[in-house]
Amino acid sequence: MSEDVNRDVPELVPARMLNEYTYCPRLGYLEWVNAEFEESHDTVKGKTTHRRVDERKGKAPDPDDANEEETFHARSVYLSGEKIGLVTIIDVMEGEGKVATPVDYKKGKAPDIAEGAWEPDRVQLCAQALVLRENGYECEEGIVYYAGSKRRVPVDFDDILVKRTVELIREFRECVSSGVIPPPLTDSPKCPRCSLVGICLPDEVSAMGDPGSDRTDVRRLVPARDDALPVYVMEQGTTIGKSGDRLDIRKGRMSLEKVRLMETSQLATFGNVSVTPQALHTLCQRGIPVCHFSYGGWFYGITHGMSHKNVELRIKQYELASDPSRSLIIARGMIEAKVANCRTFLRRNLPDKQDVALDELSVILSRVKKSRSLEKLRGLEGAAAQVYFSRFGRLIKTDDDQNYGFDFTNRNRRPPVDPVNSMLSYVYAMLVKDVTVTLLAVGFDPYLGFLHSPKYGRPAMALDLMEEFRPLICDSTVVRLINNREVKETDFTRRAGAVTMSNDCRKKVVSAFEARLDTTITHPIFGYKISYRRVLEVQARLIGRYLSGEIPEYPGFMTR
Repeated sequence: MSEDVNRDVPELVPARMLNEYTYCPRLGYLEWVNAEFEESHDTVKGKTTHRRVDERKGKAPDPDDANEEETFHARSVYLSGEKIGLVTIIDVMEGEGKVATPVDYKKGKAPDIAEGAWEPDRVQLCAQALVLRENGYECEEGIVYYAGSKRRVPVDFDDILVKRTVELIREFRECVSSGVIPPPLTDSPKCPRCSLVGICLPDEVSAMGDPGSDRTDVRRLVPARDDALPVYVMEQGTTIGKSGDRLDIRKGRMSLEKVRLMETSQLATFGNVSVTPQALHTLCQRGIPVCHFSYGGWFYGITHGMSHKNVELRIKQYELASDPSRSLIIARGMIEAKVANCRTFLRRNLPDKQDVALDELSVILSRVKKSRSLEKLRGLEGAAAQVYFSRFGRLIKTDDDQNYGFDFTNRNRRPPVDPVNSMLSYVYAMLVKDVTVTLLAVGFDPYLGFLHSPKYGRPAMALDLMEEFRPLICDSTVVRLINNREVKETDFTRRAGAVTMSNDCRKKVVSAFEARLDTTITHPIFGYKISYRRVLEVQARLIGRYLSGEIPEYPGFMTR
């Protein structure tokens, strides 16, 4: 059931949200205060169950003028109770004269318990009864209809249930006013089927907040990989339209490919690629962002629907970003992870396992942990990058009798002057795109960061978060492409000192980049296996949990 409630009247609580709060206070807070929502099999099935009763039909009589012998049956009745502090949409309201009986539809099966219905369902129904009474109706009983078992379960509104409902309304309103999110449930069987479990991170927050807990004994409550994946369109002159429930990628009159919308996480267009208004409207409506790149791979814009409604999170982000001492805590965690990951990547791939660069990075890492200013931290990050890239060329394999044209001496860009830097710039742009999309989905402003200073058009927070993943995702992709001979010197064009990739080469790079993001790894803190793409979201949400005060520090992602 969908309750379109006016958020401009915060003192009125939707009865549906009271159901969520009764089930799990944290869930109620996330959905109502933070406006978080995520579709799942259960939520989609619930919408299907309510399709019939969501259509407004029938009329409910005014209780002051009701004919005592007249029966009525109305669907989707919107009522509010100012005194009790509730608003609700009653699925079905039936009765006779002034006597009204609310009927609430649920997708599941009726439970085999003495009360006949789950407590959250009984509380929600009782809340509707209280609104009906405030509006002048007589209401002593309601019905919960469980579609799964096709049973109507009567619920008596006795004093015990009414008292419990009133108490929960008071608790919920106090919780909302406090601005403090309730703690997660502990090892609860409710969590695995909750649609917001990937947002809530119950076990992760509990583990991070308890110094004595075994952080590696955390349940993986979300799939290891995403079902929906990005769609890249690089063919110049193509048009992306909508055909039924699919994106139709066409060039002229010929359809090149059709992609199901439900399997699309984002759309990335390169150069001269257009999107029809109909397709754009549908993408925005479904929360699928469109990422715009130049033909050469410069990420210059993003089109998405209405911004995430979690204003509370962005307020905390702005407050922290304006405080250098607090910004330093997050930035230090990110750079500590980046330097550690750079060292690990070199240690695994350098021919000389005793290379002095490993010791130099260890020294810098110890100084990063002790840094007391953002300026010092930026300087250490630059020093680490210089050491790291001074050895990067040694990771590239070449035969003694043949140079493949992939010599690397230093990091350069705008424009890159060699094939290695050309690919590095390209995959870095891809990662900026993915991190930006992730931050928007979580509710952050990607343009205000904690390490990188704000600059027009630069997604500073995306650049912050991607730091710890550059060597693990981007650099690893480029080295693998070269060492496996998947790209050749002939895949690149040199012009006026700059090097660009051919269209086929770009496709190879994007394919390898996506494969890397889809690689599953064991999370070094929580011990479960998820893809790098999932890791990006977990890290972004951990930043949010740090901002809300639920965890004492932001844990940067450091591979083992």
